[in-house]
Amino acid sequence: MYSFPQIFLKPNRDEAVRRFHPWVFSGAIARVKGQTADGEIVEVCDSRGQYLATGHFHNGNIAVKLFSYEQIVPDVAFWKQKLQKALTVRQQILKGTFDIHHSELDTSNATNCYRLVHGEGDGLPGLIIDYYDGVLVMQAHSIGMYRVLDELTLALRELYGEELKAIYNKSAETLPDEFAKSVPNGYLYGQCAVPHPVKENGHTFLIDWETGQKTGFFLDQCDNRQLLSKYAAGRNVLNAFCYSGGFSIYALEAGATSVDSVDASKKAIELTNRNVEANFGEGAPHQSYAEDVMKFLKETTGTYDVMVLDPPAYAKSMSARHRAVQGYKRLNAEGIKHLKPNGILFTFSCSQVVDRELFYNTIVAAAIEAGRQVRVLHQITQPPDHPVNLFHPEGSYLKGLVLWVE
Repeated sequence: MYSFPQIFLKPNRDEAVRRFHPWVFSGAIARVKGQTADGEIVEVCDSRGQYLATGHFHNGNIAVKLFSYEQIVPDVAFWKQKLQKALTVRQQILKGTFDIHHSELDTSNATNCYRLVHGEGDGLPGLIIDYYDGVLVMQAHSIGMYRVLDELTLALRELYGEELKAIYNKSAETLPDEFAKSVPNGYLYGQCAVPHPVKENGHTFLIDWETGQKTGFFLDQCDNRQLLSKYAAGRNVLNAFCYSGGFSIYALEAGATSVDSVDASKKAIELTNRNVEANFGEGAPHQSYAEDVMKFLKETTGTYDVMVLDPPAYAKSMSARHRAVQGYKRLNAEGIKHLKPNGILFTFSCSQVVDRELFYNTIVAAAIEAGRQVRVLHQITQPPDHPVNLFHPEGSYLKGLVLWVE
C-alpha cells in the first residue's frame, strides 16, 4: 500500500477522532513522520502508532480534515463511492419531484437544484457541490480537495452520465488567500450559458455561478422560503438582504399584496428584478431598493405584516462574535419596530460561531429593546440536502426563528 506521511497524536488526544469527529487540531499533534505540505494526504495515528483515519493536511489550527476512517488509497473509485452515497441521500430527499435520473415527475412542484455535497455533512470536508439542472458547481474550501478536483470530475461524469451538461470550478473565492491567487475559476467539463434557469418548488430562478455569490444561489433557504408561503397571502412583506429575491418570489406567488426587496448590492437587486420578471412578467406588486438595510429601516415610515431578515454572516471567527451579536440585536430590534401588530418575523443567522442558544438570547434582547410581546412559532434550520454530521455539530450553521409579534 502507498505510504503517506503520518501524524501521531499526543497521549489521550485521540478520543475525538475515535468518535469520528472530522477535524484534528494542531494542538493534539505530537509529531509528524514524513514530509507534509498544505493539501497533502496524511494518515493520523494515536500515540502508540495505531492507525485512526486519513485526511488532508493544512498548516493551521485545524491541521487535518478527515475523509476516511479506513486505511485506503483515495483514487477515482474511492471518490465516486463517496459521491454516490451523497447522491443517494438527495434522491431520497427529492423523491416525488424527481425520479432517480432527475427527470421531472410533478412540474407544478418541480425542484431541479440541490446541494449534492455539503462538506463534513457528507464525509467530504472542504468540498461543496451544488447541482443546477444538469450543471454542477464545485467549491473547494481546502487545498487538499482542490488538488483532487480532476478525480472528482471523472467520478461525477460517471455518476451523472449524459444528463451532465457542465462542471464549473468556483474555488478561487473559498481557498486560503495565498493559494487562491494562483487559482482560476472555470469549466472543468462542458460549458453552459448563464444565467441558467432552474426550478425550486415550481418557482423559476436564473442562476449565474460565474459572477453570483457562493455557487450562484442560496439553496439552504429552500424549505424556509416554502414556509414563508404559508404566511404571505394577503399581507405586505419586506424581504431584507434579499440577494436574488428568493423569499420575494415565494411571497408573491403565495398572494402577498405587496413585496419590498432590499439589498445593499445593486447587482443583487438586478438579480431580484430579473427573477420577479421571469416568474410574473411585468406588473407584479413588487418594489426593490438598493440600500443598506439598517439605513432603510431607520428611514422608512412604512410597517409590514411579514418581514424577512436574512443577513450575511456577521462573524466568521470567535474574535468577532461579540460584535456580531450586537449587530444581530440592533437589526432585529429595528425590524420588530416596523412590524404591524400581529406581524410575523422570519429572522436568521448563518454565522457558525453564533450558536442556536446565543442567537435565541440575542433575539430575546432585541424584543425587549423594541418593547413588544413575541411568540416563537417555528425554530428552523438548514434543509436536509445540507446535512449535519452527527459527530460534527459545528456543521449546523443556519439557525432561524419565526416570530409572532403583538
